[in-house]
Amino acid sequence: MTLDAEPANLRLAAAELHDAGLCVLPVKADGTKAPDVRTWTPYKVNRSTPQEHDQWFGDGRRTGIGIVTGAVSGNIELIEFEGIAVREGVLDEVGELAHNSGLGDLWEAVTTGWADQSPSGGVHYKVVVEGRPAAGNTKLARRLAREDEYTPEERQRLTERPNTKIVRVLIETRGEGGFVVIAPSHGATHPSGKPYLRLAGGPATMAVVTPDDLDALYALCRAHDAMPTEERAKTAPRPKRELPAGYVRPGDDFENKADWSEIIGEEFEPLFTRGRTTYWRRKDKPRGISATTGHAADRDRLYVFSTSTVFDAETPYDKFAAYTLLTQGATTADAFKRAAAELRSKGYGSEPPRQRLSSVPRQAGPFTDGSSALDPGPLPVPDEHEAAGGPDLRIVRNKPALDITNEADAIDGLLDIMASGQLPDLYKRATGPCWVYQDDQGNPLVKQLGTDNLRAYLGDHVTTYQVVRDPFTEGTKEVRELLMPKTCSTILGRRDWPLLPLRGIVTSPVVRPDGTLVKAPGYDRATGLYLHPRTPIRRLAPQVSDESVARAKDIVLGQMLADFPFVADSDRAQYLGALLCPIIRPYSPGPTPLVVITSTSQGSGKTLLKDVFGRLYGLAETPWAENDAELRKAITAKMWDCGDPVIAMDNLPNGHIIKSPILSSLVTNATWSDRLLGSTSSVTMPNDRLWVLTGNNLRTGGDNLRRTLWVRLDPDCPNPDQRDNFTVGDLRAWLADNASTIVAALVTMVRGWLAAGAKTINTRMGDYSPWASVMAGILHYLQVPGWLADRGEASTALDDEAQEWAAFLTDWHHKLGSEPVTTKTLLGLKDTVPQLHNGDLPSGKQLGHWLKARQGRYFEDLKVVMVYDSHLKQNTWRVEQHLAVGATGTEQ
Repeated sequence: MTLDAEPANLRLAAAELHDAGLCVLPVKADGTKAPDVRTWTPYKVNRSTPQEHDQWFGDGRRTGIGIVTGAVSGNIELIEFEGIAVREGVLDEVGELAHNSGLGDLWEAVTTGWADQSPSGGVHYKVVVEGRPAAGNTKLARRLAREDEYTPEERQRLTERPNTKIVRVLIETRGEGGFVVIAPSHGATHPSGKPYLRLAGGPATMAVVTPDDLDALYALCRAHDAMPTEERAKTAPRPKRELPAGYVRPGDDFENKADWSEIIGEEFEPLFTRGRTTYWRRKDKPRGISATTGHAADRDRLYVFSTSTVFDAETPYDKFAAYTLLTQGATTADAFKRAAAELRSKGYGSEPPRQRLSSVPRQAGPFTDGSSALDPGPLPVPDEHEAAGGPDLRIVRNKPALDITNEADAIDGLLDIMASGQLPDLYKRATGPCWVYQDDQGNPLVKQLGTDNLRAYLGDHVTTYQVVRDPFTEGTKEVRELLMPKTCSTILGRRDWPLLPLRGIVTSPVVRPDGTLVKAPGYDRATGLYLHPRTPIRRLAPQVSDESVARAKDIVLGQMLADFPFVADSDRAQYLGALLCPIIRPYSPGPTPLVVITSTSQGSGKTLLKDVFGRLYGLAETPWAENDAELRKAITAKMWDCGDPVIAMDNLPNGHIIKSPILSSLVTNATWSDRLLGSTSSVTMPNDRLWVLTGNNLRTGGDNLRRTLWVRLDPDCPNPDQRDNFTVGDLRAWLADNASTIVAALVTMVRGWLAAGAKTINTRMGDYSPWASVMAGILHYLQVPGWLADRGEASTALDDEAQEWAAFLTDWHHKLGSEPVTTKTLLGLKDTVPQLHNGDLPSGKQLGHWLKARQGRYFEDLKVVMVYDSHLKQNTWRVEQHLAVGATGTEQ
């Protein structure tokens, strides 16, 4: 049956198509060219039936008929040349290419097997694929639309999105799941109203092709694609920067000089050249084309269609990329570098100079040792004049640069930079590099550096770079790069560092061991101390006068401390000694006793006295721990990173007995060692803090008695917090306004003592004797009476254990004399023998342990002496009274 002309109805056409094994569907008469069924998904799997054909086409009203491509129609694929491709000669060019590449017979079989023409001038070739399932719908060739071809809708789209690409499809396929309208469709089936025409053959004469034959035809079509895949990083070097005049990259030089035959001649052979395009065939392939060169309008590139080569199919390669793949086996960044080096060795290109760093982040201002970060607020102390000049600051004007290409050289270079003093605010202590900073409240802190901290610091203060091959210029360049974490770890793992040692933080002017004053904010080389003032530092006159000392005494004693209800002069003197301690500490190093501020009732002013330390020097606080293990952790945490010279434990429980071996160890050793929380490493730190405890009716026990400096308050009135009419009014407000004046006054007191000869008064206080002697000398110079004056009496009164054992030994001596007795006998002194915590009497064995622990220790003028009784085979005990100097030698 011939279907060149329009039939009376489409039922006959449907029968012919059905008999040929095709799946037939009606087409909508609205120009959409879509199947005219509710859903045509089932027909992608199951063919339509003659009964359905009768229903669709029996009344003769339908104008369009089409077939489903793919497996349901016997594995049909359609090659469609759009009308634009026919008009522009693409169809003729593909035919010419087929004949020139040995595919002429195949092309003739396909084009005469079954060909239809659409109303728009396009041509459809249907073939049966034998040997593999039909492929999906594919666009084989496209080009960008010309401006004169734009539809109104496309022009509107470009207006809204100017970067939109308007594409015209030249050749495409219909395969599995596709649908195509065929002749003799007519009328409203196509928007033009024109009919589809059969050009050749029919469903019974379709060409049967193998997959290889079909792929070869598709390759001919793809050779006319004007929109190939864009070059990717794997097939071309990255975009290149411009080189200095006169320098050429090896890859660019090769691109300009090399011929494709030199590059791919062992893989491909040229077939013919049409215009600028050369067509190539794989050497082991008998017919068809495998690749093109010169087809792209922008650049001469290789475009391979075959999947049986080392090149990726349908991927463009420039000459340098193709050379790299064939010689290096890959097109990675490293492969391009190797290929460029190889080409340079063959004389291509020229070596560019190293590209230096052109932009390096800079500091907002010059580097300093930290002093300039603090505003000294220079205000004169009353009766003193400002001294001219300011602190001598260490300034580093430029960031040092360091080549870290080689790690070993980087470490050596960094150590040299450290030794040259070019790193601001970086110091060392025993455990490694550290820096000083302040928290949100202005408190100074020390940060021990870990790997990340050191890396971040060096990123800010050193311009580190690596020298690398430049993939863009094929030369070398300096690239900003941070030190590797392992390099920082190696530096931190050293035993020593060429940095200034940080031996502590002070928050006020302090006296050096040689008697001079540290008063410039920042690092002090002579002592290794970092002065971070808590209050603005007032400049001091070069010479201190008696008048300025008297004025300083009035500020501190006559105003600030005037209204505190000290029990005795000793309590006021001991508080003033504690207040001077941070200033005098470097001059008289070593441990200092606990400062215990206790009162008879709430509202007496003990917290105010504690807060004075905080306002003048800065104060770190930690809660009183419930046990020694927690107390040790709290002490270590505070001493490790905080820079405050005073650490307080405020508001201990009322009547608490301070009896802790941890505190005893803390205040008697010059250093403190412990394991850091959350770490397995132990650290040793200088114990350079003043420790202050406050609470009501506090007492001591055990060894803490002789390690305590007492400051007692007794307002001797009900509701002491209601007192008024103080000399300075609200002390806290007064402190806020006058803190720098008070610090200057305290410094003036010490300077006056130094100027007067720095005389000390020999004072025995155990481990604290050197410190106590210095303080005694200062207070004597200031004519402040009472320093440790009632230490013995106060100590006994404030130590529960001392009182208890003094009473027991007195009763023992009075009732039993000085003869040795057993513990059983001593338990008969029920009214005075020390008791257990629950109030019960101890056993004889327990009492024996207590006596052993206290033998030889005096309680008032009595001590316990152990006497071994060889007859009873047990220890016995006697009490012995101390004889005053000049006594007859007999006990009284």
